[in-house]
Amino acid sequence: MNSNEILKFCVEKGLLLDKEVLNLFSEASDIESVKMIIEKVRSYTKERIITKKLFEKNKEEVIKIFSDLPKESQEKLNNLKIKLGLSIEITKEVSLNNLCQSQESQLVQQEQKISSGFSGVNSGVDIKTGNNTEKTKKEMISESSEGEVKILSSNIHHSKKLEVEDFVNCFRGRLKEMSKFLQERPEMENLVSINKIPFKKGKLSIIGLVADKRVTKNKNIIFEVEDLTGKTRVLVTQNNKELYEKAEEVTLDSVMGFKCFGNKEILFATDVVFPDCFLQERKKAPVEEYVLFTGDLHIGSKLFMEENFLKFIDFLNGKIDNSPDVEKIKYLVIAGDLIAGVGIYPEQEKELAIPDIEKQFEKAAELLGKIRRDIKIIIAPGNHDAIRIMEPQPMFDEKYAWPLYNLKNVILTGNPSSIVIGAKKGFSGFNILIYHGYSFHYYANNIPYLIQEKAVHSPEKLMKYLLKNRHLAPTHSSTLYFPSENDPLIIKDIPDIFVSGHTHKSAVSYYNNILVISSSTWESKTAFQERMGNEPDFCKVPMFNLKTRAVKILDFE
Repeated sequence: MNSNEILKFCVEKGLLLDKEVLNLFSEASDIESVKMIIEKVRSYTKERIITKKLFEKNKEEVIKIFSDLPKESQEKLNNLKIKLGLSIEITKEVSLNNLCQSQESQLVQQEQKISSGFSGVNSGVDIKTGNNTEKTKKEMISESSEGEVKILSSNIHHSKKLEVEDFVNCFRGRLKEMSKFLQERPEMENLVSINKIPFKKGKLSIIGLVADKRVTKNKNIIFEVEDLTGKTRVLVTQNNKELYEKAEEVTLDSVMGFKCFGNKEILFATDVVFPDCFLQERKKAPVEEYVLFTGDLHIGSKLFMEENFLKFIDFLNGKIDNSPDVEKIKYLVIAGDLIAGVGIYPEQEKELAIPDIEKQFEKAAELLGKIRRDIKIIIAPGNHDAIRIMEPQPMFDEKYAWPLYNLKNVILTGNPSSIVIGAKKGFSGFNILIYHGYSFHYYANNIPYLIQEKAVHSPEKLMKYLLKNRHLAPTHSSTLYFPSENDPLIIKDIPDIFVSGHTHKSAVSYYNNILVISSSTWESKTAFQERMGNEPDFCKVPMFNLKTRAVKILDFE
């Protein structure tokens, strides 16, 4: 059978094939040409999951692949071409104007969609890269069908040798992007670039990246600040206690605004302006639905609280008597560390019930597969989840996590990622920023007021600090990261909800109208956590009502 031959070919090439596409390919009379098309599409897109949407989003290139076939093969595959939605012919010679229009079209369509729909792989993945306009996002969100989850941003796996220039371009891109946020702030009066600072003393404002920060012998704070035009020094004295405390909050490599007076030699700060996140309103959905937030399951650990998690599953499935309105639960967000992983910390193997990553994912799929199918389960990775620790992290690799790809109601994203849920006609939905939180401990141990307030046990304070910086890991050493000119750790779109994990502490709070949620854990206290002084919370699940905004903490401990 043609289908067996095609499947064998895909297995040999390490590819997964959407059932719908397999059926279409199996009907074709020229299997060798089909194989060539699959191979060329794989080579062009670098994707290992071949879906109909993959053909649609790379339509121009796929049409050219068809056009390069011998005329006889083109005729044999004409019906396949139509069924794949590629019936529009183009010539092999493409004008520069048409090419530019094609690239512009790809940028406009960069929003990622995920909706349920095919057998064998995660449903409906549509990934585009580039910059989008706010107008396009809103228009596309408003067209969302009920129950659909939209991915506004996620992360594609990049594999290349890193050069020093990559990090330089990353910081340049960060400075350009975050300067836009600060330029909109009314405090930034008489804004000038560093090379335009006059020799005469005067009042002015600058925006720059904090390259260095030190305390002088007189206990004043002096910053070295740079933009794309040059460097300067900014001094904050102890005389102004409020300003001094604000200056203490500034972390290295962050992009800040400074109101100053002085000249080219040195500037004296009168205010420090953070990029910050401000949300104008607290949205309310027109329909009553619920979203639940959890994370840090650590499935595969001997300390995984499986009985408690099964109780949670029974609650979701309406098997517990005191669970009214459970049918209104439509979304479950898991903010990283789904599995325990292997070799994550010293002597972890002693605490593993399942010492194999693939089998850990099998167990995770077994448990999540018990949850009723109308609940969309959105899963972002964490530092335990058998992918690179460098952020941004891509979604789970199907080589190990293939059991999750078989669950039609599971949606995989990268870390960090932004999703939209609850969109209805006339309602744009809730924008949720998911970040596991690997950078948190750096700020808990380096920012004076966060140290004093023991923020390692109060993750909402760490999350508010990062929202204030409008970046998830502003300091170079706070996390391992893959440098990109379009820095994915910048909080470009202000979320309605910011959710994280990693600290194993449960917290719910607000910051400038942004709902801040930290998830607890489903793993008992480990020896490693004992040594680190961590005090985890267990089996606490915040439930958010999209219509009333009421938050209820469900306790399955």
